[in-house]
Amino acid sequence: MLRPADAVPVAALRTVLAPVGELDRAELLTGGMFATTYRAHLRDGRRVVVKTAPTQEDRLLTYERDLLRTEALVYRLGAGRPDLLLPEVLHEDLTRSVLPSDVLVVSHLPGTPLVDAGDLPPAAADAVQRGLGAFMARLHAVRGDVFGYPNAATGLQAPTWPEAVGLAVGALLDDARRWGTPLPDAEVHAALARSREALAEVTVPSLVHTDLWAGNLFVDPATGGLTGVIDTERAVWGDPLLDLVGADQLGRGPAPAALLEGYDAQGGDLGLRSAAGRRRLLVYRLWMSLVLLVEMAPRGYAGPAADAHRATAAGNLRAALDALAVPDGA
Repeated sequence: MLRPADAVPVAALRTVLAPVGELDRAELLTGGMFATTYRAHLRDGRRVVVKTAPTQEDRLLTYERDLLRTEALVYRLGAGRPDLLLPEVLHEDLTRSVLPSDVLVVSHLPGTPLVDAGDLPPAAADAVQRGLGAFMARLHAVRGDVFGYPNAATGLQAPTWPEAVGLAVGALLDDARRWGTPLPDAEVHAALARSREALAEVTVPSLVHTDLWAGNLFVDPATGGLTGVIDTERAVWGDPLLDLVGADQLGRGPAPAALLEGYDAQGGDLGLRSAAGRRRLLVYRLWMSLVLLVEMAPRGYAGPAADAHRATAAGNLRAALDALAVPDGA
């Protein structure tokens, strides 16, 4: 079973944090399924976050290579942009000499994780979605010069978006075969081939978070104001529409109206009004369903909750494949 990096000894935490400040105490943050994360309290009263990557690299999926380096890269792109609500990189150690994994130290964000905020009043819940839409539009205005995953070490970069999507999905199918996860490979490849024209309409690589679920959003529970966004390690350069799927990874329904209003208010256009845009959204649901299914074996997910998760992801994959069976432009 893939597990995060081993618990970090206090001495190692002190060494890692030395360029930032003197460690007073640290607490392990729970809830993540990939990295090991600590909230560190420094002697000068500051709080910072220390994140370490998994050490079992043979159990990572292809796109997950050196993910913390992507996270640091995206946070640095947000430096000087408080409107992007991202943490500040305070220090990173990529030597793997203090710990057997990359280490990232970032600022501690204000607010409460949305996943812990409980049932918000309707007005606050709408404010969260409106703020999320506005954040997406601002993030998507950050542009790159290549499509695919920012870290070239993944081998998943390309000059065009259809090629990048093909590489990413192909890598997932390869990972599935490595872990013995049966998937309808031929149908997936056929769906991508039929969707190439729609994917080719994306000609500018935008910065896309891809993982904007409630655990990665910080809010003011009283107002629903978005105060921070974390965990950008799975970001890609690609189509902004992909973030709608990343924000609702097991869903099939339309995006919340308030989210779309927030996006439009920032002058953004997700392209949902076009047939090509709606087709791309189906491709991204296919892609996300593959991620959710393929990661289960190396993560060692088991039990009734895992069975329900698998059934939902498999159902979403089948629905996307069926919808994409119609040729592009038909």
